[in-house]
Amino acid sequence: MKKIKFILAIVFAMQLNAQEQIKLNDFGRIILNTYLPENTEIPKGAKKALETKLSQITTNNGMGASAASARFIITAVLNIGTKDVVPGPPQMIAQNIDVTFFIGDAVTNTIFSNTIVSVKGVGTNENKALINAIKNIKPKNNEIISFLEKGKIKILNYYTTQCDFIIKDAETLAKQEKYDEAIYKLALVPEVCKECYFKTSELIDNLFQQKINTDCDAKLSKAKLLWSGQQNIKQAEELLKIITDINPNASCYYEVVTFTKEISLKINQIENDKLKLALKVYQDNIDLDKKKIDAYRDIALEHAKNNPKTINYNNINWR
Repeated sequence: MKKIKFILAIVFAMQLNAQEQIKLNDFGRIILNTYLPENTEIPKGAKKALETKLSQITTNNGMGASAASARFIITAVLNIGTKDVVPGPPQMIAQNIDVTFFIGDAVTNTIFSNTIVSVKGVGTNENKALINAIKNIKPKNNEIISFLEKGKIKILNYYTTQCDFIIKDAETLAKQEKYDEAIYKLALVPEVCKECYFKTSELIDNLFQQKINTDCDAKLSKAKLLWSGQQNIKQAEELLKIITDINPNASCYYEVVTFTKEISLKINQIENDKLKLALKVYQDNIDLDKKKIDAYRDIALEHAKNNPKTINYNNINWR
């Protein structure tokens, strides 16, 4: 079970922006990404307050995310109602607004759940009154909790009904040696979707093994080719850079160890203490479980850096 949890911590990020931090624990959960359209016709300060409130709602109810998946979103629309002037000093503005919340699928542009929350805010001007009204929204409001539960059910239903397609898609990607993307798609399945979760967990392990085997074969071949050209300290240092990050769980790992011993014998003749020490450290490094965990993290972080957001939110304009 511990092994499965580490596997499902893999992060392939469809980043919303370069500054966002990807969290390993976003996987295995139902998560929602906060989204507001760029053309939202509300003041900048009020928009920021609404984004913050949406994030509070998801975080306080265990659905907060850091862009690990951009597919399922929470968004909101403001409908400004009556405005009253409250005599001073100072004179104040009281704003009544209806906030319509939505949960949905950004890929299919489908609304899963929605609710309306009415709030009132008071400020020295309309913008401040609007911001204060948004701040008055309670993340644990019964209407909001019910709205989130309905959204969760629809998201779970998506994974239940689409499980076979998700698996088939991942297998197709693996055949193209796009292992990181395949693992990402499988790792998004929430743990509460038990049947699909265990199916994908098993496949993730298989795909990861394929990935490290392919990587090992390629790096070992490259290192051997390099060593067959010239057998000197400089070449040994270069090939050591190639093979040091080969995962010890890979099928050709012990062939790699044998290869490094051959190099050691040659280096012993040349007498380079620094390189001999590096080779010995590599040969002694057989903490397989730790190396496997580190490798999962490396996949996650590398993909997070190299794969920008691929979902286009421009068509999301729910009312």
